[in-house]
Amino acid sequence: MERHPKLNWSDIQTRLLKQPSSMWTLYEMERTGGEPDVVGNTHMFMDCSAESPKGRRSTCYDREALEARKKNKPETDAMSMAAEMGIELLTEEDYRTLQTVGEFDLKSSSWVKTPDKIRKLGGAIFCDRRYDTVFTYHNGADSYYSARGFRGKLEI
Repeated sequence: MERHPKLNWSDIQTRLLKQPSSMWTLYEMERTGGEPDVVGNTHMFMDCSAESPKGRRSTCYDREALEARKKNKPETDAMSMAAEMGIELLTEEDYRTLQTVGEFDLKSSSWVKTPDKIRKLGGAIFCDRRYDTVFTYHNGADSYYSARGFRGKLEI
């Protein structure tokens, strides 16, 4: 409640009831460790777990990157998993907005929606928070690490 003291929760409940599939999506966010919560005074749920959700780590960025890996392929990729869950990856702007309501990813990092120009060149971007600052980095889209996952959003 401290994240959104002026939010009208009955409005959120009404919106959720009008979109029954959103309840399944929120369940999937919870099941994979995301701790979904409304961010700001909006109708947007975002993953508010302290670290990148544990059930969504060790993924490369997208299906193209996954298929391009020759060895040591992870089980899945962030973009496909997000689509299966009914969420979208946070954009860099979303990620920075999330960081205004708390301190997230102090030990982990999260893939964020990568601009097409960067992705076409083989890269992908991710963010984290270190030294009281939000950083955006790049990596090959086919890379994956045990401490890198992805955060999602659901607009109702």
